Amino acid sequence: MVIVMAPEATEADLTAVVSLVETAGGDAFVSRGVNRTIVGLVGDVEQFGSLNLRGMSGVADVVRISVPYKLVSRENHPDRSVVRVGGVPIGPDTMTLIAGPCAVETPEQTLQAAQMAQAAGASLLRGGAFKPRTSPYAFQGLGEDGLKILAEVRAETGMPVVTEVVDAHDVELVASYADMLQIGTRNAQNFALLQAAGEVGRPVLLKRGMSGTIEEWLMAAEYIAQRGNLDIVLCERGIRTFEKATRNTLDISAVPVAQRLSHLPVIVDPSHSGGHRDLVLPLTRAAIAVGADGVIIDVHPHPETALCDGPQALVDGDLRELARLARELPPVFGRSLTPATNPDPLPA
Repeated sequence: MVIVMAPEATEADLTAVVSLVETAGGDAFVSRGVNRTIVGLVGDVEQFGSLNLRGMSGVADVVRISVPYKLVSRENHPDRSVVRVGGVPIGPDTMTLIAGPCAVETPEQTLQAAQMAQAAGASLLRGGAFKPRTSPYAFQGLGEDGLKILAEVRAETGMPVVTEVVDAHDVELVASYADMLQIGTRNAQNFALLQAAGEVGRPVLLKRGMSGTIEEWLMAAEYIAQRGNLDIVLCERGIRTFEKATRNTLDISAVPVAQRLSHLPVIVDPSHSGGHRDLVLPLTRAAIAVGADGVIIDVHPHPETALCDGPQALVDGDLRELARLARELPPVFGRSLTPATNPDPLPA
């Protein structure tokens, strides 16, 4: 942490700042320039944060140098991490495709969507049994019945399951069925849920809050890591802006920024960011090109009757192009597609 003294600061102001820092157990190193004096602090940054240094006479600014998210930061873990979900890797050398229905509706619909996803190259199955919706009248998911369907489809296809948990009280239940817990954008700062997910011993897919900064996103991950779980995958899913042409604005720059700041894998959700079927493939290309460690995509056998997010779900024709992209584009950027388990070919 660095304290920048104002040009008009007196020697008494400087002495008071140094004395306060030393009283708090820190060391203060004074550097006098031609126009400004700065004070470098060494010690417990959190303790310094409680001293109200900005309010002291003669202080112009206080700048934090070290990052507040210690466990997920590359400062303390310089090598990028690989997270394994049911044996499937997500990390810097691969491009992992996660796909499936936004919501679990029936056993038949979920199995058919899983088979479509698998044929397109997906190695992990996404599907929502609990659905936090903006409207209380919208379909909220099947709950445990949906989890049972996902477990049955996993047994048939061999695809590990990624599914959302929306309440801290449901974490143990969801973890008993799922291979990876998803925390969605609306719960990105639900701190009780983040802590519960960190304690349960399952990998966590953490979506960025729709109005969250990158630092807030990483601090949310720190809540999970602080409970002993570093198997976290970050997901950029678009942020809320003034633009109405897309469901959300995909912040593609967030991928390399988060990878520079954190050792955690970073994937992209082209479906929820674009919100329209015709945008999913272009945004997938962008995600692969920018260096995302994976993508998570909505698939539905009959999107016209989907109970959740049908307009953004891919169908067979789109999936053939997705399969080609996933196969051909990652090697251009030094990656390989994480192989699917026993895929059946897509229909001609």
